[in-house]
Amino acid sequence: MKIEILGAGCPKCKQLTANAEAAAKELGITVEISKVTDIGKITEYGVMMTPALAIDGTVVSAGKVLSKDEIKKILTK
Repeated sequence: MKIEILGAGCPKCKQLTANAEAAAKELGITVEISKVTDIGKITEYGVMMTPALAIDGTVVSAGKVLSKDEIKKILTK
């Protein structure tokens, strides 16, 4: 599973990254987490507000910092 954090590296982006890492760790699943900071690539996803979270190439959240528990729910669907 590939998780992408879309954003310029602001504090909210860093918090979303930390929450995604914690959610995956608690679930005991192996994920590849990468950060997408290129504005061109972010807009290719159709994202207008960051931070955004994409899983396996599909944007599941944009414009807010999901909590660890919210991310866990998304990962277990």
